[in-house]
Amino acid sequence: MYVIASLCTWGYVSMSSFLIVVFDGLQPSQVVPELMPNLSRFADEGVFFAWNHSIFPSVTRLNAATMVTGRLSGGHGLAGNQLVARDYDSNRVLDAMEPDLARLADATGKVLLAPTLADILSTHGQEYTAIGVGTSGNAYVHNPTADVAGGATIHPEFTLPGSLHEHLASRFGPWPAEDRPNTPRFVHALRIMKEHILSERGPTVALAWSSEPDKSQHSAGVGSELANRALREADAEFGGLLAWLQETGRERDTNMFVLSDHGYSTITGATDLNSQLRSAGFPPGNEQGGVLVAEQGGSALFYVHESDLGTTDRLAQWLMQQPWCGALLASDSAGGVQGTLPASLAGVDGPRAPELAMAFRWEDRANDLGYPGHAPSTSGAEGLGQHGGMSRHEMRNTLIARGPAFKSGVKLESPSGNVDMAPTLLHVLGFSGGEAMDGRILHEALSAGPDRIDWTTAGYNAEREFAAGTYRQRIGVSVAGGSAYVDEGNSTFE
Repeated sequence: MYVIASLCTWGYVSMSSFLIVVFDGLQPSQVVPELMPNLSRFADEGVFFAWNHSIFPSVTRLNAATMVTGRLSGGHGLAGNQLVARDYDSNRVLDAMEPDLARLADATGKVLLAPTLADILSTHGQEYTAIGVGTSGNAYVHNPTADVAGGATIHPEFTLPGSLHEHLASRFGPWPAEDRPNTPRFVHALRIMKEHILSERGPTVALAWSSEPDKSQHSAGVGSELANRALREADAEFGGLLAWLQETGRERDTNMFVLSDHGYSTITGATDLNSQLRSAGFPPGNEQGGVLVAEQGGSALFYVHESDLGTTDRLAQWLMQQPWCGALLASDSAGGVQGTLPASLAGVDGPRAPELAMAFRWEDRANDLGYPGHAPSTSGAEGLGQHGGMSRHEMRNTLIARGPAFKSGVKLESPSGNVDMAPTLLHVLGFSGGEAMDGRILHEALSAGPDRIDWTTAGYNAEREFAAGTYRQRIGVSVAGGSAYVDEGNSTFE
């Protein structure tokens, strides 16, 4: 029989806590009364971060890891939705989903190279519990060490610890089938959140992850009727959660973050990178001179066989001359490939970093429904939604804070990012552990904080000449409080 380790048999006790709600793929421009009246009102009452940033690549699983570690991808080691973990298998592209991540954990002892919120809170005797209806990989990274750190991760396909799955199934019934919009699963998740996580476990930090509007935007496009329906339905469930917090007396003591993992663009066409690499003379990654490609939708990571410098430079030259190549980063170990910018500029460099990271070239033009941003993708059909790249439309995402620790009715223009959630949360709770993170404490949002902070913005350029023209790239980076945020990056070839 499953026993809840932190069951509060005496009912709800007033205490300061954090509740995090993530709407996958939500753009700030979608937080409007016509689509999301409850979230719009929530934003008006709290702190709206007008210039929040995803991290690059702007995909879900590595941004989820960033949220819970406060580290950029080079620091936490989950380089993308696909990656090569050379400490596990140097000749294989790993799909960052629960089965493969569990095998990575078994083989190396570490899925993430940095402690998570669950790890840190456990040292203070506190609990972190997450429930999500997105991918299994997204859910897994929230608390990979739940068997040791305590707390839990809850997903339709699995739980950590594993014994929790049958307990929840017997109590709440089976999970609904995945759908578009994926509202039935979010409804089920929020019921578990209210009746089990918040009412019984009472964790210091709880997180609920909605897979919308991401799934519907991938399926039908940004601004589509399906995507708008997904937004309205997700917002209605969020409104129900807020009402429950108020009815149970929890609202006054609960600090909340509402955020998304990334923004969105529209696909101009799919690019088969593996096929093009083979045609260009680059063999598979397990052969001399070979290359492995980890696809990220709007970007790709390239792992060169045995990190050969000559192959890396030849690959960079080939990429720069392709009509779809945008910003191009090279790992520090590659030795400064001409025309590239350092991977450390975007926080990509680290023990599991690829030799090269490329974002597709993008353009600002809007789709037929008025949402700006177009770019190629490694998969998907023209006109559908995509992310993963370095466009301003994919790098800008949603962050809203409300609660006793935060100011009310404020819109902030200072740069912020997903990387700031963990250190800010720990600071508000009064716990150590955020000092070594890449993110910063969002002091300007706190009730006792300053009205504004200073920040700077700079552009970084690189170029390389070829017989057919010159490749030029530029990446914009903003810095505030010692933390850096990639604003956008793109290139030209002429």
